[in-house]
Amino acid sequence: MPLSDHEQRLLEQMEQALLAEDPKFATAMRGADLRRRYRRRAVLAGFVFVVGVVMLMTGAVTQVIALGVAGFLVMLASAFYAVTSWRRVPPADAAPDVPNISPGSPRRQRRPKAPKNNGSFMERMEQRWRNRRERGFGQ
Repeated sequence: MPLSDHEQRLLEQMEQALLAEDPKFATAMRGADLRRRYRRRAVLAGFVFVVGVVMLMTGAVTQVIALGVAGFLVMLASAFYAVTSWRRVPPADAAPDVPNISPGSPRRQRRPKAPKNNGSFMERMEQRWRNRRERGFGQ
């Protein structure tokens, strides 16, 4: 439920008063920007990935197998870290400065299960085709 204009003004006045009274506490309570933090992690993992590629290529050229394997493992670990960090970036329209306190990584929202259709595959396809034709798709 969104705040009314009056409540938003009161909240802003309270925030300004708190900031003027105790700036250190106010900045600590504001929290970190999660978008910036996770993007920074993803960029850092990208740089480490490039270092892993260099290690892998150096190991291949100098025929030092251990260096090549280590480079591959660095690449693999940094790619995993980058992907998991990038997936945690909250959407742009999310409220700023609100920490995500849910444990673990965010999960995909599950779709409600569709009722099971006992018809055959071809019957379902024919029904979909009829529905499309009735709605005027494909014209």
